Amino acid sequence: MARPPLLLIAAGGTGGHMFPAQALAEAMLARGWRVKLSTDARGARYAGGFPVAVKVEQVKAATFARGGLADKIMVPLRLLAGVFSAALSMLFDRPRVVVGFGGYPSIPALSAAWALRVPRMIHEQNGVLGRVNQIFARRVNKLACGIWPMQMPDGIEGEFTGNPVRAAVLERAGAGYIPPGDYPMDVLVIGGSQGARILSDVVPQAISALPEAIKRNLGVAHQAREEDIERVVAAYEAGGVAAEIAPFFADIPRRLSECQLVISRAGASSVADISIIGRPSVLVPYAAAAANHQAANAKMLSSVDAAVVFPEAQLTAPALAESIEAILTNPKAAQSMAQAALSAGRADATERLAEMVEALARKDKP
Repeated sequence: MARPPLLLIAAGGTGGHMFPAQALAEAMLARGWRVKLSTDARGARYAGGFPVAVKVEQVKAATFARGGLADKIMVPLRLLAGVFSAALSMLFDRPRVVVGFGGYPSIPALSAAWALRVPRMIHEQNGVLGRVNQIFARRVNKLACGIWPMQMPDGIEGEFTGNPVRAAVLERAGAGYIPPGDYPMDVLVIGGSQGARILSDVVPQAISALPEAIKRNLGVAHQAREEDIERVVAAYEAGGVAAEIAPFFADIPRRLSECQLVISRAGASSVADISIIGRPSVLVPYAAAAANHQAANAKMLSSVDAAVVFPEAQLTAPALAESIEAILTNPKAAQSMAQAALSAGRADATERLAEMVEALARKDKP
């Protein structure tokens, strides 16, 4: 009896890389495939959420971004050792397809797959190709895009699959939107897993400056860093705004589905959540993000008039207050933004990725 086909997933050690990798692993196992994860020691520590059926293979990898001169000198040798190890593993158990999700730990498997002519693809979570995905964009058979439009090198074509999201988000995909009006309204303020300082600096002032007719109906849930909570609480209290402030909200999907407006950073996962549930947003891209990729992410929503985008340098309390008021006092416009956000999303991102994998396997099958 023939063994099931093998998918080799190569991913780095950040959540942005590992979550979509995990989602694809689960989908391919359900389709009867075997799945291996190729990562380094750091990435293996983030692999606890993968199904137990996924075998984790650690390979040597390194980055020029960390360590001293001696560490940087050793990077090529470590990567070469990782490539050799990955190639040896593929010769013993040849994968039908190799999928890279970015990060330096994906270099060995993708390099070995290229050398051995194994069908391969990459998935980019952000609106700009990461460093490693830039290297392999011309060396893979398919490029899956989590954000659209995506900035790509000339001659490179990508397929918009979207970014896989958590089950809790999918459960609320397309949840009915209650447009703003003269009744209780919710505003959700999120800036990554631990909040964003600039949002804590500006958003309470902006909301406090809103007309009383809006503030009396408003409830704010604001995710802030632990060290900022005291002053954020004081700012909302001084402005007469009912607000709940915490360093982390475990129920973001619920809060997102029930809010009239979300104010957020523009990380790939946040943009995906907003688009799949379908909510109006004000986005403040993180200015220090590599290659300014959060600004590129924000275009997915702003290009369809689903979001207002403020570069950090232009984020002031008066300007933000004006945008918030414009959305919360115009129910038709807010409803239109919610629908536009929904139109930009891909709730079936995981299945689209799985279909791409199987299409590559069919094309390569003798």
